[in-house]
Amino acid sequence: MTSPTTASTDDTGSSPRRGEVLKALTGLLLALFVAMTSSTIVSVALPRIIGSLNGTQTQYTWVVTATLLAATASTPIWGKLSDLYSKKRLTQVVISVFLVGSLVSGFAQDPGQLIAARAVQGLGVGGLQALVQAVIAAMIPPKERGRYNGVLGAVMALATVSGPLLGGLVTDVSWLGWRWCFFLGVPFSAVALVVLHRTLHLPVVRGRAEVRVDYPGAVLVGTGVSVLLIWVSFVDGSFGWLSWQTAVLAGSALAILTVAVWWESRAAEPIVPLHILRQPTPALAIVASLAVGMAMFGGAVFLGQYFQVARGYDPTAAGLMMVPMMAGTLVASTVSGLLVSRTGRTKPFIVAGTLVLVTGFGVLSTLGPDTPLPVVFGGLLLVGTGVGLSMQNLVLAVQNTVALRDVGAASASVTFFRSLGGTTGIAVLGAVLDRTVDRDIAEGLAEAGIPAPATAGTSNLNLAELPEPVREIVRTAYGDATGHLFLISTAIAVVGVLAALALKPADLRTSLDLDPDHAATPGTDADPEATAPVVRG
Repeated sequence: MTSPTTASTDDTGSSPRRGEVLKALTGLLLALFVAMTSSTIVSVALPRIIGSLNGTQTQYTWVVTATLLAATASTPIWGKLSDLYSKKRLTQVVISVFLVGSLVSGFAQDPGQLIAARAVQGLGVGGLQALVQAVIAAMIPPKERGRYNGVLGAVMALATVSGPLLGGLVTDVSWLGWRWCFFLGVPFSAVALVVLHRTLHLPVVRGRAEVRVDYPGAVLVGTGVSVLLIWVSFVDGSFGWLSWQTAVLAGSALAILTVAVWWESRAAEPIVPLHILRQPTPALAIVASLAVGMAMFGGAVFLGQYFQVARGYDPTAAGLMMVPMMAGTLVASTVSGLLVSRTGRTKPFIVAGTLVLVTGFGVLSTLGPDTPLPVVFGGLLLVGTGVGLSMQNLVLAVQNTVALRDVGAASASVTFFRSLGGTTGIAVLGAVLDRTVDRDIAEGLAEAGIPAPATAGTSNLNLAELPEPVREIVRTAYGDATGHLFLISTAIAVVGVLAALALKPADLRTSLDLDPDHAATPGTDADPEATAPVVRG
């Protein structure tokens, strides 16, 4: 079977030399670094950004949710396109989309404009999440892929570490300011485009009969998830659980998602391939990925806010406080990648990662405004280690079970549900935080004998403009509420542990594609098709 590999791959289907692979990955890793940094660089700057734009806690959450939602909805589309068209050209397109979104975000004048621009950024991030995994899978056999996934995880961890630090420094420098958190991504994106053009050379699989992209399925899935998250964000605040708004929003979301499942089961080229998701390994990996997604995104978003609002640190110091979590991800991802390549096993590392993740969430559930910093740092280190051990290995476990022709869609599916977990987690936890903080602030003001209008017209996140007694009440409310969020996260992460334990142990294959002797029909672990001609792309 002819497989899309690098130009240096010989006729026997052997993988390219390591030096050539690293050159080809340079542009991809740089692009991924830029995309990951775009999320983390904003995490510690968000309190300052929303405060200066006089936004609300709900808008704070949606600045992050908009990016993740757009990335989540678009990831399966990019994954499917990568199975049909030039991965290199698609990657150039998504980097360009990300670049435009970064520029518009930097010029935003109110929270609404910023949320819309961040959604554009999310389209680019979703493409990079899908395409980087697909390109690596097209070049490197699963058995060898562990060490490269370790490099990939290290790059993601480096972006996660440097992002908060860079965001804090930029925000605190008076002649730069928070807008440069978005502008800084522009030159990096341009450099990534140039490097990618010069280093990445992949053949393109063409000639499949009736090439189709499931746009209706993507619209249905994206719309259903969006409506559901909008309902989660506003229920119990703007309207009640038992109200006509709940009936309309929640009912519409469930109806749309039901239609989406029906459509995907009948689509010729489904955007979310249900025959892959029905396999035990991908299904269980997706469940575990939901917990990992919540750790990746929820931790950075709400912990950055905790350090600044509840503990009173400036953005730069808040970025430094996140280092234990990022260091745990960096070390665990790199070491586990090397060990996976050596042993050919992924399950032990996935199980260990989810267990460590639950422990870390449990420690962080004790957070309050006066929690000792060593306890906080210990929890952060555990969460980061759990993410590093499990994140890339979950993708690798799924890639090992599918044919090369489906690897883009399969990888994108895991990334899709990981992003969906992060998006849903942030929306749900943000809604819980909003309600809890509002209640605690109201109770604190009443106990202090301060009239509620004392804060009218000023965002709770704009601490500099709040009177001193009110400021302390706000700090205490945010400190206590953050611990409640991680208690919820702990319960959800336990589901990830159960899914990891249920994974079937399997040796990683040493070939790029499945052995033709193991061919099977859709719905099994092998689904090879007739050979497709390869052309240069």
